[in-house]
Amino acid sequence: MKKTILLLVVVIAASIVTVFTQTKSEELKKNKKQIENEIANTQKLLNKTKENKNYSLQQLSMLRKQISNREQLITALNNEIFELEQELDLNIKLSQSLDKKLEYMKADYSRIVYQSYKNRRMIDKVTFILASEDFTQMYRRFKYYTVFAENVKHQVRLIRETQEEIKTKNQAILLLKEEKSQLLTGKEQEIRKLEVDRNAKTRTAESLKKQEKQLASELTGKQKKRKELDAAIKKAIQEEIVAANNKKAKEAKDKGSTTVKEGSKNEIALTPEEKVLNTSFVNNQGKLPWPVERGVKVSDFGNYPHPDVPSVMIENRGIDILVEEGTAVRAVFEGEVTAVLDVLGTKVLMIRHGEYLTVYQNLKDVKVKKGDKVKTKQLIATVAKSSGLSSFELHFEVWRNNTYLNPNSWLTRK
Repeated sequence: MKKTILLLVVVIAASIVTVFTQTKSEELKKNKKQIENEIANTQKLLNKTKENKNYSLQQLSMLRKQISNREQLITALNNEIFELEQELDLNIKLSQSLDKKLEYMKADYSRIVYQSYKNRRMIDKVTFILASEDFTQMYRRFKYYTVFAENVKHQVRLIRETQEEIKTKNQAILLLKEEKSQLLTGKEQEIRKLEVDRNAKTRTAESLKKQEKQLASELTGKQKKRKELDAAIKKAIQEEIVAANNKKAKEAKDKGSTTVKEGSKNEIALTPEEKVLNTSFVNNQGKLPWPVERGVKVSDFGNYPHPDVPSVMIENRGIDILVEEGTAVRAVFEGEVTAVLDVLGTKVLMIRHGEYLTVYQNLKDVKVKKGDKVKTKQLIATVAKSSGLSSFELHFEVWRNNTYLNPNSWLTRK
C-alpha cells in the first residue's frame, strides 16, 4: 500500500513538472518563431541592398543585424534543446514510474484472482448467502461478493488505463527525440549560415574601408541635413505647444479663468480629457506597437561614433527603420494629428497624445490631416524612398513637450 501511494506521489509530481516544462517550451518556441520571422524579413531587405553591386554602409548594417539575429536564434535553439532534454528526461522517468505502478497492480490482481481460485470450491456463493443467520448477515455477505467483483473489475480497468498511459508516454518520448534531432539539425544549419554572414560582413567592411574618406564626407552631409531636420521638427513642436496653450488660454479667458498662461513654450496645458489620454500613453510605455508592421532598425537613438566610420559622430533623436517598398506607417497610439509638414523635401507627421508627441518622418501618401483623431495602429501614410538611396527608411521619434525621448523604451520589444 505504501509503495502504491509513493508511486502515485511520484507520478503526480512528475506530471506537474511536465506541464510546467511544456508551458516553458511553448514560450521558447514562440520566441524562436519571432526571431525566425525577423531573420526572414532582414534577409529579404539584405537581398534588396545586395542588388546594388557596390558595397554600402546600409548593406554592412544589415549584415551586422542579421549576424545578431542568427546568434539570438542559435541561443534560442540551445535553450529549446535544453528544455526538450529536460522534458524528455521527465517523460522517461514518468514512464518508468508507470511501469512500476503497472507491475504492482498486476501483482495485486494476481493475488485477488489466486485467492478467488482457492476459495471457489469451499462453498457455493448462493448457499453461503442463504445460510446467513439473519437478514443483516445476508446483506453483508451479498455486499462482500459485490464489492469483491467490483474491485476485480476496477483493477482490470486500472491496468488497461495504465497500459494505455504508458503507450501514450512512450509515443511522446519518440516524438520528443525526433524533435530534438530536428532542432540539432536546424542549429547546425544556422551555425553555417552565421559563418557565411560573418565572412560577407568582413568582405564588405574591407571594401568600404578603402572608401572611408568618401563615406565620411557623405555621412557628414547626411548628419548636417539631419540636424536641420531636427531643428525644423523642434520648431514645429514648440509652435504646437504655443498654439495649443494660446487656444486653451483664450477659452479659459472667455470663461473668466486665467489658469493657462498664454504663449507658454515649455509644456502643453492639458484638458481633463487630455490628462486621461496622457496617463494612458504613459501606462503603455514599453508596450506601444512599432510604427511599421515589419522592418529592421538600422540606426539607433543617441549620440555615438558611426560603427563603420568612427570619425563621424551620429546624433539621432529617434530610430531609423529600413522597410520594403510600399510599407504602411501606423500610429503607435491614439491621439490627434497636430501637423503634416513638408520639411527639406520630406513629409513629417506629428501626433499628440496629451503632452507626448510621436513624430513620423520620410513619408508619402499621407492619409490624415491636421486635426484628425487617430486610433492605435491606424494606417496614416506610406514610407517614402530615402533621399539619395534606393532604399526605404522611416525615421521615428517620441517627444514629451519639447524634450525628445528614447523610442526604444516606449516601443514593445521585438
